[in-house]
Amino acid sequence: MATDRNPVETPRGETVYVDRADAERGAKGPFFVAYTTSEADHRWGFWCANCESADNAMDTMGRIECNVCGNIRKPDEWDAAHE
Repeated sequence: MATDRNPVETPRGETVYVDRADAERGAKGPFFVAYTTSEADHRWGFWCANCESADNAMDTMGRIECNVCGNIRKPDEWDAAHE
């Protein structure tokens, strides 16, 4: 079975496997799910497709923001009181 998981190197020199078939929508481009192995045994984090970076963060509400290009995925749920 063919996979869409491509190996990429993080800024720390780690190899992670980006699954181009599993994505979250971002404002500037998708965030692809990345795994620690090509078999997708353990989820590592997200890969920003807009700038090809692993330097991003997710908060407790599900918001993902790329620290390089500012690409952002809005949270699953939000409350105006948090703004």
